[in-house]
Amino acid sequence: MSEFSVIPVIDLKEGVVVHAKGGKRADYQPLETPLGPADDPLAIARALLEVTGSPVLYVADLDAIEGTGSNYDMARALADVLPTTTLWIDAGFSDADECAFWLPLGATLVIGSETLASQDAWRGIQASLGHNAMLSLDFDGDALRGPEPLLTQSALWPDRLIVMSLKRVGTGEGPDFARLKDVLGKADARAIYTAGGVRNADDLKRAKDEGARGALLATALHSGAVTQKEIASLK
Repeated sequence: MSEFSVIPVIDLKEGVVVHAKGGKRADYQPLETPLGPADDPLAIARALLEVTGSPVLYVADLDAIEGTGSNYDMARALADVLPTTTLWIDAGFSDADECAFWLPLGATLVIGSETLASQDAWRGIQASLGHNAMLSLDFDGDALRGPEPLLTQSALWPDRLIVMSLKRVGTGEGPDFARLKDVLGKADARAIYTAGGVRNADDLKRAKDEGARGALLATALHSGAVTQKEIASLK
């Protein structure tokens, strides 16, 4: 079985790390964590990478996703101070032109289904970015946010795919294993990552046993529900 990756996540809003919970972005508050002050994303990023041993950091630019601003400068600072870390950046991308602005960071761009107007928009991004683009299937409960063909037509999927349960993010409800299993059943050799609701090491182990390549994680790392030792045991 392939190695399972625990990928830490930071959610940025107006330059501050916030606690993402339930997908209600307008209500997100500055994060309270022993890993650093909310207004020091660099310190929190370093601490998360140390706990997880991950070569990847997922960065969600909530202002860009909501169309109210951008945390590009902070993302650039992260890229500068973490040169050996690959950033996976979700900044509300809707077309290839928007993606092009972020490409100088050398990051992998995560394209959320919720910000795509059509499957053709995804095809255009994929044709332009190739392996530098990942697709995130964003679910609001049982419903996909975004063009339905992105879920039903697996031929549209890239080689790396995130199954994002937005309502479960930060809630401790547990991942949507039924949805994960459904996607894995159509994935062929693609690498599938689960996101939203991971509570503990048991959830991580189950995701690995189901066949996921990794999990995106934030709240359980900050609370100490998932520790460095438990992550190491998954390797």
